[in-house]
Amino acid sequence: MVETILNRTQMLGRATLDGFARLGRASLFLLEVLSNLGGMLKRPGLLIKQLFSVGVQTLIIIVVAGLFVGMVMALQSYYALVDFGAENSVSVMVVLSLLRELGPVITALLFAGRAGSALTAEIGLMKTTEQLSGMEMMAVNPIERIVAPRFLAGVIAMPLLAAIFSAVGVMGGYLVAVELLGLDAGAFWSQAQENVELIDDLGNGMIKSLVFGVVVSWIAVFEGYDCIPTSEGLGQATTRTVVYGSLAILVLDFVLTALMFGK
Repeated sequence: MVETILNRTQMLGRATLDGFARLGRASLFLLEVLSNLGGMLKRPGLLIKQLFSVGVQTLIIIVVAGLFVGMVMALQSYYALVDFGAENSVSVMVVLSLLRELGPVITALLFAGRAGSALTAEIGLMKTTEQLSGMEMMAVNPIERIVAPRFLAGVIAMPLLAAIFSAVGVMGGYLVAVELLGLDAGAFWSQAQENVELIDDLGNGMIKSLVFGVVVSWIAVFEGYDCIPTSEGLGQATTRTVVYGSLAILVLDFVLTALMFGK
């Protein structure tokens, strides 16, 4: 019994130390990536190509998800407010929910699942096939050439995708509230305009999406670069990107919400 407890304690301690060591490697890796971002000025084509890959190719799922999330929010808000005679406030609930929470969070989760996993798989495959080692042998820095453009593209694309998600969501809410439920269009837009603050709501939502973009892109490129160069290791790295990225988004969302709106 005592030996079992000691073994479990040893395993827990080893896992904890390994976790801190991995976090340290990830932090040093992020510093190295940031120090090589200046190379994008010499090769803007690399950044544009990655913006298309992580941004444009993720746009369809963002638009579809944003539309239906906005429509569902309008329905739920209407059924909750109509009993109190406050159905004209549907637009306020839809817009504020999208700008503050749903837009940045759901976009980041979709981004981690689609673009983040793709970044990890792409970089991990390069490592598995020794393309990264080949670059180093030819005196080409793989961090500057491969990792930095993908990281920066994710950071740039994430706030833009979140803004599109929120805009499409508001339009979906408008279609349901005005066209389906028969609310007044003027009241819908006037209520939203009167109750949404540019800095407190829109600005804080964009800050959230930017933070999510940095964290998800960081996790994605690090997992790909640090993965075990086997097919099994690549699969595990891709899974870790989605899991760690999703958990980081939810934890950071709570922290940022408490800091921004906890008055």
